Amino acid sequence: MKRDITIRWVTPEDAAALASLYAPYVRDTAITFEYEPPTAEEFRRRICHTLERYPYFAAESEGRIVGYAYAGPFHARAAYDWDAELSIYVAWDCRGAGVGRQLYTALEQALGDMHLRNLYASIASPPVEDEHLTLDSVRFHSHMGYTLAGTFRRCGYKFGRWYDMVWMEKIIAPCDAEPLPVVSAASLRARWAERLGIR
Repeated sequence: MKRDITIRWVTPEDAAALASLYAPYVRDTAITFEYEPPTAEEFRRRICHTLERYPYFAAESEGRIVGYAYAGPFHARAAYDWDAELSIYVAWDCRGAGVGRQLYTALEQALGDMHLRNLYASIASPPVEDEHLTLDSVRFHSHMGYTLAGTFRRCGYKFGRWYDMVWMEKIIAPCDAEPLPVVSAASLRARWAERLGIR
């Protein structure tokens, strides 16, 4: 079902809503390898930490947050500053409605404005699809232009079984000999808001 979706910046005040959306992924799936759902307070801490450097977007429909996506460091060392790891979660009843595509499109545009080049996704992958994990996330990233970069086999243990982890990547800018300096997300927020219609 198509929904009227608004993409906006996440704020610390969204912590409880995001924690509630994320909790079923922790309790019922191996999409995330966390064992216990984080509290709203912990989610607030994570949001604030991410927003210090990276964009963090929510998708809203009829006043309800139905998905969120954010970027984080691919690696802490300075040579990796032009890379980012992406994460996305969509409410169960809104999957397949285009929420994920809109979130990732906004996130990729913002990261491009920051002069980033390489985007990565670390995705739990089942050796055989089961009730806790399918290949839907791999398929979504493939549709968004990400390609397989590598597989770590049987590296995550949850629900009494072992799962793989795959890395997928997407290059969004040419590899220049001297890359442009990375711009902070905070300094570009107003420009993104105007161009992408994000408040």
